[in-house]
Amino acid sequence: MAEQSIVNMKENTGLGTVEIAPEVIEVIAGIAASEVEGLANMRGNFATGVVEKFGKKSHSKGVKVELTENGIVIDLFVVLEYGVSIPSVAQKIQANIRQTLKNMTSLDIVEVNVHVVGLQMEKEQDSE
Repeated sequence: MAEQSIVNMKENTGLGTVEIAPEVIEVIAGIAASEVEGLANMRGNFATGVVEKFGKKSHSKGVKVELTENGIVIDLFVVLEYGVSIPSVAQKIQANIRQTLKNMTSLDIVEVNVHVVGLQMEKEQDSE
């Protein structure tokens, strides 16, 4: 199976074609996930951690987009705040990503898989 690198829009407007790179879908999904209450942060890899140390925010951190024959599959690797309902927050993340991508790209998403990889305890207050 050859892996696709661009999503082609099916609508023919007579003006040309519209193509969306998977990186765009990653960024949209990352921003949509970050809007949900209860999400502490997204889990990235070493490279995204180094990039963020230099001040560049990586909106696609913790998001993996796979273009399959059946459609688009999105995997998110998230850290949630301690004390929240994990199933509830995960469902809100899935719904927000699906709705945001539908509104912005008109693409139907086959799966949005949320992988909870950690919990963040309350941040300590700075004492001065």
